[in-house]
Amino acid sequence: MIRLKRMAGCILVGLVALCAGVPTVHAQGEGILTLQRINEPIYLDGPSDESAWRGVEPFLPTQYEPENGAPPTERTEFRVAYDDAYLYLSLRAYESDPDGIRSNTLYRDRLSGDDHFEILIDTYNDNETGVLFTTTPAGIRRDAALSNDASGGGIAGGGWLNVDFNTYWDVAAAVTDSGWFAELRVPFSSLRFQQRDDDTVVIGIALQRKVARKTERLVFPSVRPIADFAFLKPSLAQKVMLRGIRPHLPVYVTPYALAGGGESAALNRGGTAFQHNREWSREIGGDLKYSISNNATLDLTVNTDFAQVEADDQQINLTRFSLFFPEKRQFFQERAGIFDFRTGGLSRLFHSRRIGLTEDGRPVRILGGARLAGRFGRWDVGVLNMQTAKSETPTLNNSASLNLPSENFGVVRARRQVINPYSYTGGMLTSRVGADGSYNFAYGLDGVIRVFGDDYLTLQWAHSFDHERVELENYRALNGGRLTIEMERRRREAWEYHTVLAWAGADYDPGIGFSQRNDFTLLDNTLSYTWLPGTQSAMIWHTLGVQGFAFLRNEDGSIESAEVGPQWEYAAKNGTGAVLEARLLYEDLPFSFALSDDVVVPAGKYTFYRVGASYHETHTRLFQLRPEIQAGTFYDGWQVTAQLTPIWYVSPHLELAGSYQYSHIRFPDRDVVMASDRRLDAHLARLRIGTAVNTRISTNLFVQYNSLLDMLSANVRFRYNLREGNDLWIVYNQGMNTDRYRFDPRLLLVDNQTILVKYTHTFQL
Repeated sequence: MIRLKRMAGCILVGLVALCAGVPTVHAQGEGILTLQRINEPIYLDGPSDESAWRGVEPFLPTQYEPENGAPPTERTEFRVAYDDAYLYLSLRAYESDPDGIRSNTLYRDRLSGDDHFEILIDTYNDNETGVLFTTTPAGIRRDAALSNDASGGGIAGGGWLNVDFNTYWDVAAAVTDSGWFAELRVPFSSLRFQQRDDDTVVIGIALQRKVARKTERLVFPSVRPIADFAFLKPSLAQKVMLRGIRPHLPVYVTPYALAGGGESAALNRGGTAFQHNREWSREIGGDLKYSISNNATLDLTVNTDFAQVEADDQQINLTRFSLFFPEKRQFFQERAGIFDFRTGGLSRLFHSRRIGLTEDGRPVRILGGARLAGRFGRWDVGVLNMQTAKSETPTLNNSASLNLPSENFGVVRARRQVINPYSYTGGMLTSRVGADGSYNFAYGLDGVIRVFGDDYLTLQWAHSFDHERVELENYRALNGGRLTIEMERRRREAWEYHTVLAWAGADYDPGIGFSQRNDFTLLDNTLSYTWLPGTQSAMIWHTLGVQGFAFLRNEDGSIESAEVGPQWEYAAKNGTGAVLEARLLYEDLPFSFALSDDVVVPAGKYTFYRVGASYHETHTRLFQLRPEIQAGTFYDGWQVTAQLTPIWYVSPHLELAGSYQYSHIRFPDRDVVMASDRRLDAHLARLRIGTAVNTRISTNLFVQYNSLLDMLSANVRFRYNLREGNDLWIVYNQGMNTDRYRFDPRLLLVDNQTILVKYTHTFQL
């Protein structure tokens, strides 16, 4: 029945194309399509009107949303071709209302509710990983890498979509009275592919066009909304074949020069007052990228510096656990999915932010390192080694310094497909060795097996050895382990489930990983049902589910943390969506923990509840205001947390985005002397102002205020992108104390400020 529906849809699309007078088209199907090789030059200017394009048959899409499977309301043609060095892609996006074309930003790596052309390429044809290229009528470039078949973890904060990934490619776009048109050229050296014995290459490809004013997404091949972001799943991409591709193995050398200065506040020798210490910076260093083969790359770095990386988003922490911050540094981005070894939630065996950064995000000098990532036969392999310098880093209150020894960090990751094209097994080794004799070693074994249909089984075992724990008399090796058994259905249609059984010992502590808690047994279950109402409904889908988990102490089996409750979520055809949820929570705190300098949650057993709601407007609106609220009891008090996330695309040259979160927490029944011990008002505000002269010259201002830290910070980044790999950066950072009297002696108003100028230039050898 499903195949009959697909055939009917293809016939309908073919009839529409015939009536529109377009050429014969590629049919969608489960087989392998052969791409057209071209032998004439293509000049990138937007319209695909060169003679080389005339013999390339177009791919015609169907709607993904709002009317899944229906023909496009606007005529659309995708074309894909290749020559010895490049993969070429073109879009002809015809428009009945050219004035309705949305092009709201000139900022690199932003979409901002624009019309866009997006290409997913599963370069290794592994049904799991891929690279994403996106452009708009303004010709901006946005590239990203994805992993885990676009499943699990969402797209934020260390999820499956890595938007900080960049590579080499070119694009041109043009807008006319007929619509808008785009051409992309991607060198094979940027794609990394697996060549077969018969001199052919098979990759997966998925093409899409977004008609923003209609919230219409057009896709090839046809995909049903059976999962979140199903149109970005490599496993659903169309398989295509290229013949006679010869490896091109370039060497990229990217030196940099940096100069600047700054000042930071520190106590004077007598400890009687704070003063500013000035420092000047002059650095040179660089990276080398060498393509060992068409599917493996070696990266070398010397005196690595990440001055141009945007500041982390500050967070309000109302838990007793460490916060997670994603990796943004470019050196760690390419094929980052190879190094992915998640052990549940945000926890993972390897987290590259542990290299060259302190726990509070302050930089530690990286002397150099090497990184190898690629595919060898049926094996995905990643190797990384980095060396940091000895460091003396001031603590946040400037009253002391954190002395860190020179350290070496090592990671080896390998995995391969087994059983079927959607399953793999592998392992990982990590090491962290300090010049002072400290060490931490860890290893992990994992496997993801597609049992049948969309049902996947995940098995993981991780084990760490830390010098501080190994030397204890009562040390038991097994206590350094962590086991995870996970079964899930990766499908948003009808019944969906996700169940996890996990165990972690008291000594589990991966030295270059991230783990929020240990010494527990976890039971976690989610069950939901999703309706796809069809063409007559205003909704694309809506889901009703219930989720619950319990962390049990290994020592006595008692419950440490538990949560259970229902959730309803929907996505509408007009681009809006909402979530409603209710939760019953239980916490057994063995120790008290601080929410702020004044407010402490005492040890004890607590049962409380929380209800929440969030709503998001269609991302195609020029002004959006996305509200979210949570309310309920909170340990021995009550809490209301509200958040607004406004976005305003003023013009293609100016965009404003921000967020404001306010947590109102009260403990009225406490018997305390100070009223401040009964209340907490936490404010977290962020403001981003992006300006762009064109697609190459831009400025980004990022201001944050965190009331719990009593800190106002600003990060300003000016970028002149001469071409990919050649950049001039001017970066200014400042931190200000909003409560100067919280320490004695009094703090300075300006805590720190720096200005740096950095230039990078890439040479291809």
